[in-house]
Amino acid sequence: MSQAVFPFAAILGQERMKLALLLNVIDPLIGGVLIRGEKGTGKSTAARALAALLPQLAIHQGCAWGCDPDRPEEWCANCMLAKDKITLQRPTPFATLPLNATEEMVLGGIDFTRTVQECTRTIQPGLLARVHRGILYIDEVNLLDDHLVDVILDAASSGVNVIEREGLSFSHSCRFALIGTMNPEEGALRPQLLDRFGLCVEVKAEPDPTVRVRLIEDREAYEQDPQLFCEHLAPESNEFAARISRARRLLPSTRLPEPVRKYIADLTLSQNVAGHRADLGIARSACAYAAWQGHELVRINDVLQVAEMALLHRRRDSLPPPPPPPPRENEQSDEPQTPPNEQPSPQAGQNTASSEDLSPNPSQGEQPGSAQEPPDRPFEIGDTFKVRPIAPPEDRLTRRGSGRRTRTRTSEKQGRYVRSRISAECRDLALDATFRAAAPYQKRRRGGSDSPLVIKKQDWREKVREKRIGSFILFVLDLSGSMGARGRMVASKGAVMSLLLDAYQKRDRIGMVTFRRREACAALPVTSSIEVAGKLLRELPTGGRTPLAAGLAKAREMLLPQLHRDPNLRPLVIVVTDGKANVPLGEGNPVKEALQIAERLALDARIHWTVVDTEEPRGVRFELARQLAQALRGQYFQIDELRSTDLLKIVKGQQS
Repeated sequence: MSQAVFPFAAILGQERMKLALLLNVIDPLIGGVLIRGEKGTGKSTAARALAALLPQLAIHQGCAWGCDPDRPEEWCANCMLAKDKITLQRPTPFATLPLNATEEMVLGGIDFTRTVQECTRTIQPGLLARVHRGILYIDEVNLLDDHLVDVILDAASSGVNVIEREGLSFSHSCRFALIGTMNPEEGALRPQLLDRFGLCVEVKAEPDPTVRVRLIEDREAYEQDPQLFCEHLAPESNEFAARISRARRLLPSTRLPEPVRKYIADLTLSQNVAGHRADLGIARSACAYAAWQGHELVRINDVLQVAEMALLHRRRDSLPPPPPPPPRENEQSDEPQTPPNEQPSPQAGQNTASSEDLSPNPSQGEQPGSAQEPPDRPFEIGDTFKVRPIAPPEDRLTRRGSGRRTRTRTSEKQGRYVRSRISAECRDLALDATFRAAAPYQKRRRGGSDSPLVIKKQDWREKVREKRIGSFILFVLDLSGSMGARGRMVASKGAVMSLLLDAYQKRDRIGMVTFRRREACAALPVTSSIEVAGKLLRELPTGGRTPLAAGLAKAREMLLPQLHRDPNLRPLVIVVTDGKANVPLGEGNPVKEALQIAERLALDARIHWTVVDTEEPRGVRFELARQLAQALRGQYFQIDELRSTDLLKIVKGQQS
């Protein structure tokens, strides 16, 4: 006998999460609910408990697609052709999607075994067919492949699953409540996918000690005797189940008055949301909430109860305040105030290098009680240019995705067919290679058979495909005062913007770490928006000292969630700096410390490093950025060497 599920009525607190789940099963076309929160806050428990509240479903005997006997317009071909339609009862399906699921496993595909045996193409149902009229639960949805999340959200919002394989097109009804959970510490979900979830709630651990004590007591009672614990809460569970059934029956008759529609439109406009999914999500959720409350006419209060859940993940923050203005001429600054690309004329007793280039010594950290640092100053973005190709080396690993940065092998039935291999599963049959493997044995195999070709399992060959996919590019940008001398920051921002434009064209995801004064920060979370990145780059201030070690440490901190999500990822890290570290993390020499950290980072062969040296090519040079590139075992370029035209000149010069 299976153990009883922890009751939904026994979950303490988390009222917003429970309400979002209830609305989602009342009207699955809301598009799913995303639950974000810390570990151990009851996300998975609530999802499984919800399924136990739903009534049993009627289905046709032998139907693999879960057709509803009361909806003949949605029946599959087998249900329509069957003469004796026997109706059975089954529990509401609840399925958990594994993180290693394939597209065929989720959507469905060709049943290769039956197709070969019966010589007719046969569709094999996928996970979406099994959860029709039920619940699909995705734990750690942010770690799932983006293309899988995309097709699942498509099916959840449309109510139809379309299977297109090997020239065969098939569709079936697919209405299910989608529940996704994630821990934000392990990486974010792409904004395009995040927006497609109908509702989103944030959950946190219960702060009230009294409630936490009761939670411990309830869990102990449940573990001692699950059946007795569930029987004790049966009246509350039955009331939840009855209200869900009543709300489902009432939902088709709920009405949304014109003033309420106008209120929803004004509300979404005031919250600075993009697109119209928020309006539609609020409207559907308000109708479901009205049905849950037992009335047909949607009111303003119903909208207010659900609006935050529909806006939480779609609301765009207002722009940050502008950076402080540049210092006036009579104010002290840590850099010479010279126009970009102009070198100041040397004065008597001075070297051509700036004071911060030569002093203080890079090994000297900032001492406590030192004079207050000069104010920051922003720099404009210099001219952009077409950059030279930058990509990690090819390997034999299989990856998924889309884009134009890196050539890789893919497990999808997309991409260029480059070779074949022996495979027992053979999900992507290579007919030419299979025929060649079977050809030498036909005379012996046929005997007296009339079959023109006899193929056995050992002949099967699977296609090996290659395609280009995007990558994750992390920019680590030095914003210290030395970067502002002689227009270097203007040129650096121009180079970074050129790389951002290149990343946009190749469909990469990007992030940005900046370091200055005494610390580093994640200035730009992982995104694919070039507009957001460009606006941030333009407003970044420059000034202060150079905590290079902190910048490298912050870069590693930002890379770890991405590598945890996709162990086969090969991120590109582009460090833009002159390498003149003068603020250590500890007490040692800041330059040596940064190089030691770089050597440790280089041990992870998945990360491909590129150092762009911004040091002035004329005058005194320390070559610290080159040493950094050597420690990271990465590529080294000066800013001008990033230009594709200069690369062509270099190649021609080497060939002459």
